[in-house]
Amino acid sequence: MPTVGIIANPAAGKDIRRLVAHGRFVPNQEKVNILARILAGLNSTGIRRVVMMPDSALLGRSASERAGGELCVEFLDMPVFNEERDSSRAAELMAEMGVDCIITLGGDGTNRAVAKGCGNAPLVPVSTGTNNVFPSMVEGTLAGLAAGVVASGAVSPAKTIATRKRLEVHVDGKLRDIALVDVAVSKERFVGARAIWEMSTIHEIFLAVAEPSSIGLSALGAQLHPAPLGSDEGVYARFGDGGTVVTAPVAPGMIVPVAVDLWRTIHSGDSSEVSLRPCTVALDGERSFTVQRDQKAHVTLNSQGPRVVSIEAALREAALNGVFSSPHPSTDGRQDR
Repeated sequence: MPTVGIIANPAAGKDIRRLVAHGRFVPNQEKVNILARILAGLNSTGIRRVVMMPDSALLGRSASERAGGELCVEFLDMPVFNEERDSSRAAELMAEMGVDCIITLGGDGTNRAVAKGCGNAPLVPVSTGTNNVFPSMVEGTLAGLAAGVVASGAVSPAKTIATRKRLEVHVDGKLRDIALVDVAVSKERFVGARAIWEMSTIHEIFLAVAEPSSIGLSALGAQLHPAPLGSDEGVYARFGDGGTVVTAPVAPGMIVPVAVDLWRTIHSGDSSEVSLRPCTVALDGERSFTVQRDQKAHVTLNSQGPRVVSIEAALREAALNGVFSSPHPSTDGRQDR
């Protein structure tokens, strides 16, 4: 039976950038509404089994109570710690179950956590904020429809699913963590409030994606050299006087000039050493761990990241295949020409 997994992060869209910038705050009730619309989309495609990650805010349970049709919504049997590892563990369990598609509700950080555990399962990332690059700002109904036609096999994976890039951070030769959009090396010695918003604290960045239409470090890198989601390129930049000054929207409502000492494009397989130690390393906008003075860290761009569904491509392919159309009963299959 085709099965779709859903991982909704109740903490997404609520970090400190909502205070220091003009980021959009997404309340839990709106997340419940989005999930309810996702379930409606899935139901209309014939999906009957949905597996959800449990969460402390009961987002999934609230939405499932409003689900109509013949959907059977199950919840994973797992502890909830209100931490990143919840999303990673949920993705692992769903991959072990063989789900046909996973819908994520959250930001870049949520999707990074999911990507660490989802294996080959394709993702439909739905954004719940304004500072995200990896997930799309899309109506939940459309996300449910796209996930449904992919999971049911109604559309071709080759035409609707693409493999994204990822950045791998190795410390002393061992893989420490990954990022889907950016790795930032911070001068701060401690993780602290985690979220990155003060550009003066950043020493250098590694970007898997540099989109001019995005907000954050990705937008900054795009002013140097655009590196779209579908390319095999990325961007490296070190901040400081002596090179060029780039102006970009580094956070919602924050458009600032940033001095770039040097920059270069990076390609899949390229590995670059982190030039500042000690430092803290931020992954997709959040400081995650510290690199000590006697440690060595490298960042590698890898083209074999998570598989992601193009919602637009999936819905177009479904329309071309006639998934949502059928002859009216009164015509007996005849159509006017």
